[in-house]
Amino acid sequence: MGRIENVVASTSLGQELDLNAIEDALEGAEYNPQQFPGLVYRLKDPKTATLLFRSGKVVCTGAKNLAEVKVAISKVKEDLKKANIEIQIEPKIEVQNIVASSDLEQEINLNTVAITLGLEKVEYEPEQFPGLVYRLDSPKVVVLLFGSGKMVCTGAKVPEDVDRAVKKIAAELRSAGLML
Repeated sequence: MGRIENVVASTSLGQELDLNAIEDALEGAEYNPQQFPGLVYRLKDPKTATLLFRSGKVVCTGAKNLAEVKVAISKVKEDLKKANIEIQIEPKIEVQNIVASSDLEQEINLNTVAITLGLEKVEYEPEQFPGLVYRLDSPKVVVLLFGSGKMVCTGAKVPEDVDRAVKKIAAELRSAGLML
């Protein structure tokens, strides 16, 4: 139902990192502590950006699924050996956020949706932002709904939450007569 666009996950490598040494050793590593406290390391395959912090904390972004996150973290761990940094632990990966897109495949009148669904659930200020912001409690995600019928879901921790959110919104819109 939803197409995953980005998985953001974090882990810890269990030791402090010398970010200057990593930047020197790894092609494509960028470290500018005046602008950002982490080192940015981009991989081409899988196409991800990994942020490494001195504390050993790591954030991986850009993956399309958890398998890609695992591959990226594994490659980073392997590449750190080039900087003479041997990671002793098997990092425990935790998904922080899944961003997915979906399409109801029909236009939606957002003014009517905002009125029908109630302002305690939605925010819609077209002068500020063209999408309607819909906060669901279960699953706990935020969905941006556009007049085109396209949606962006963010905040999911597992892919199933994306599908549950899309189905729930489509069912609510159908039952309110706002969608075929």
